Amino acid sequence: MNIQPFSFQIESAAIDDLYRRLDMTRWPDEIPGGNWNYGIPLDFMKDMVAYWRHEFDWGAFRRSIQAYPNYIAQIDGIDIHFIHIKGSGEHSVPLLIAHGWPSSFYEMLELIPYLMNPGQFGGHAEISFDVVIPSIPGHGFSGIPLRPGFEDRQAGELLMKLMTGLGYERFGAHGYDIGASILGLMCLDHPDRFIGYHTTSPGNPSPYVDSSSSLSDEETDFLEYQKQWGREEGAYAHILGTRPQTAAYGLHDSPVALAAFILEKWHYWTSPEDDNVLQHFSKEHLMANVSIYWLTQSINASNRYYYEGKHTRWPGPEEFSPVPHGVTLTAQRNERPPRTFVKRIFPNVIHWKDLNAGGHFIAAEQPSWIAEQITAFFKQICDTPQEAL
Repeated sequence: MNIQPFSFQIESAAIDDLYRRLDMTRWPDEIPGGNWNYGIPLDFMKDMVAYWRHEFDWGAFRRSIQAYPNYIAQIDGIDIHFIHIKGSGEHSVPLLIAHGWPSSFYEMLELIPYLMNPGQFGGHAEISFDVVIPSIPGHGFSGIPLRPGFEDRQAGELLMKLMTGLGYERFGAHGYDIGASILGLMCLDHPDRFIGYHTTSPGNPSPYVDSSSSLSDEETDFLEYQKQWGREEGAYAHILGTRPQTAAYGLHDSPVALAAFILEKWHYWTSPEDDNVLQHFSKEHLMANVSIYWLTQSINASNRYYYEGKHTRWPGPEEFSPVPHGVTLTAQRNERPPRTFVKRIFPNVIHWKDLNAGGHFIAAEQPSWIAEQITAFFKQICDTPQEAL
């Protein structure tokens, strides 16, 4: 596997082009007093765009990425970007961290200090992690093949080859959202490679259930809420799952359309009640994530996973993984399945923590909380990191 150092560069022409497009924005009207009921309010978007245009610090953005070793690995002809940094311990546990959507590897950078040396932050001093944070294929600085049918399981095979190429025959993992889907399927396909797997999206991938399945009341209630959530929040998934290319023209061409599309999810999946996503994330972090999508022109590739999901071989009847499983529940209600539901696919649940706080992007919102749960989970698996390996 060919691995090369990667240095993130921002071309001045790209910034000039962005500024030109922002300056030429044709703003829509809005219903007075509509607030967030119709989507992102006009005043909020104007404020965020003004920040992006006049205040966003591109140098600080670049330095925050370059603070950690970045690499590009070519695997099966596809460029896979990743960050790889060794933990402080002599026998650190290798940990593959997979981000969600519409997010990027940038969200996970906040976890690194807490995982490299947990003891420094009041955690378990006897355990540390070698952290590997890839850009999921089709996101950020990673490539994706321009062919139909590239889906979660194929992405997982690339990440498995990445970890093998880095010399990790066994490793731990943490992920959520699409990252959880990819990692969960990897646990089904390659259980012998995993020390353990921790997630904040324990219903993704879901176990196989049909009309003949005997479900508890809790499981039935959860699945009914999932349907309700899909009706109220899932229009984006239906569009991207049926006609992603049509949506791509506006998102690819207009930075304001792209920002609104992404920021809407960060708001509604974090703080729909308080109407202020800025209480949870800084403008700098929000627009850094948007900027990665804009500069890499990756929104269409990332969106296609919804369409290609019809090609994915999802868990079948009686299919499960013996990998030790750790779950941390946030306050995101559609990501709170009952334990009995999770154990249908991961019967070896050894860690279950309900924070009842935080949202979908909790790794950026409360990184210390998630790092603490990851560390506690892997500490449960073994008395020392060496025994886990």
